[in-house]
Amino acid sequence: MRFDLYLVTDPDLAGERSLLQIVEAAVEGGVTVVQLRDKRATPRELLATGTEIRRVSRKHGSAFIVNDRVDLAQALGAEGVHVGPADLPPLEARRLLEPPRVVGVSVGTVAEAQAAERAGADYLGAGPVFATSTKNDAGIPIGLEGLSAIAAAVRLPVVGIGGITWENAASVIDAGAVGVAVISALMSAEDPRARAREILERVQEALQRRSSASAAPQEKGEG
Repeated sequence: MRFDLYLVTDPDLAGERSLLQIVEAAVEGGVTVVQLRDKRATPRELLATGTEIRRVSRKHGSAFIVNDRVDLAQALGAEGVHVGPADLPPLEARRLLEPPRVVGVSVGTVAEAQAAERAGADYLGAGPVFATSTKNDAGIPIGLEGLSAIAAAVRLPVVGIGGITWENAASVIDAGAVGVAVISALMSAEDPRARAREILERVQEALQRRSSASAAPQEKGEG
């Protein structure tokens, strides 16, 4: 699963536009993972919305993740579930959702990251990296240094989340993340397709720089 550009949905940011239209445009722009997140919707509403998002994501080759609800992830045939501090414990989520489906966990400290790794998490959403107004319970920003510490402390893929925009996306990758998770940067974008392309380009350029830097000493030694 590629975590380069991870979209977390928020219907409150859709305004007069269709949530599905925003998601489809963002996926067409290069979003690699879409997480269905809506804390206020009923299970029936989530099932209906999730069915449409799953269709769109599969049409364009993106992974589909459900926030919190393992039962809905199973019912929708999603690629996995993502849980936070107030959700189902990752150990239970892992027990209920067997591989190849994945379990993602939100973390904000090295200790939380290591605990999630021991519990069987497949990837981590670390943050908030920067200040954000999208999630009221996001907590104090961990900054790029906090993100870097988490990425260095675990063997799991780490995705940075919180206040990430096209301007700072590359710095998140430089800090050790394998991708960026965004909400308002795409949900509120005037042109989600174009903005997704811009963010993805910066992320992939940063990933390429890191890959080249890692390979350089080996290539020098071989010569």
